[in-house]
Amino acid sequence: QVQLVESGGGSVQAGASLRLSCVASGRTDSISIMGWFRQAPGKEREFVAAIGRSGGTTRYADSVKGRFTISRDNAKKTVYLQMNSLKPEDTAVYYCAADLGIIILTSSRVYEYWGQGTQVTVSS
Repeated sequence: QVQLVESGGGSVQAGASLRLSCVASGRTDSISIMGWFRQAPGKEREFVAAIGRSGGTTRYADSVKGRFTISRDNAKKTVYLQMNSLKPEDTAVYYCAADLGIIILTSSRVYEYWGQGTQVTVSS
């Protein structure tokens, strides 16, 4: 089993930055892809970004390209999401997810492990 714990959410004004962290524990050697998803009230959970095992491969949703950066520190078993130039439409609960596969996919259905989520609220 793998446990994921997110942190770093909060309430900020538009244009501000936040950095989310996700620490993994348990059988982390099995993890390959790490990703971030988000879910706004009344909406489906959507893909934000993901990163491969070595950190050399990343993928982003079009809505966050150029503003968000995903990274990982395997020694610390942590994945980060640096969010810059935040907009009110970025308001959501952000979830960390882990996939045992080797190809970055954007569907939430392929991710085996999930954190509890951290709230990000951006006011205008």
